[in-house]
Order: sequence, then C-alpha cells, then structure tokens
Amino acid sequence: MKTRGEIKAHCLSYDNVYEDYPFHDPNWCVIRHRENHKIFAWIFDKDGNVWVNLKCDPQWTSFWRGAFNSVIPAYHLNKTHWNSVILDGTIPNHDIHTMVKESYELTK
Repeated sequence: MKTRGEIKAHCLSYDNVYEDYPFHDPNWCVIRHRENHKIFAWIFDKDGNVWVNLKCDPQWTSFWRGAFNSVIPAYHLNKTHWNSVILDGTIPNHDIHTMVKESYELTK
C-alpha cells in the first residue's frame, strides 16, 4: 500500500466512518467515526510519500516502531498514543491493516 487512494479506500471500508478535511487543506484528509466524530486516521503527503497517523495502544507503539523503519512517533500528534506510518512500500499490507483496525477500535 503506497497511495492516498489505497489507504483512504481501506479506512473508508470500516463501518460508520466518513472522510473530512478539517483544515480546508486538501493535503490533510482525516477519517472519522460518524457517531462520535473522533479521528482514527490522519492522511497526508510529506517528504514525497503518503503518511497516515494511527492511534496505537501505548504498549504497542514501540513494537511497531521497532518492527519497521517506516513507523515513527506521530507527526504533530501525541507520540505516546499515535504513530506515523510512512507508506513507502516497506510495510506489508496486512500489518498496515492491523494498525488501521487498532486505531479504529481505540477511537470508536
């Protein structure tokens, strides 16, 4: 998974979610829950790649960061609870899907 379209489509496949642009900047797309409006994915372009910030249980943040060089402390968010996932093709899709699902569950 490397494109904005791929990550957006995956995030939008979850129940009762919607796409939003809260900063009126097309670079910053967020995916929210319809019921509580909480964000579970922040999608943006940075340094030539698509990035997605995902919420993570603090017990797992360091695991993901250690497993992949493309998972780092979140850009512009709480680094204890959020990771930035750089979609550069080095992370298997099933691992990205696992991180997205965890973020979805933690925020719903």
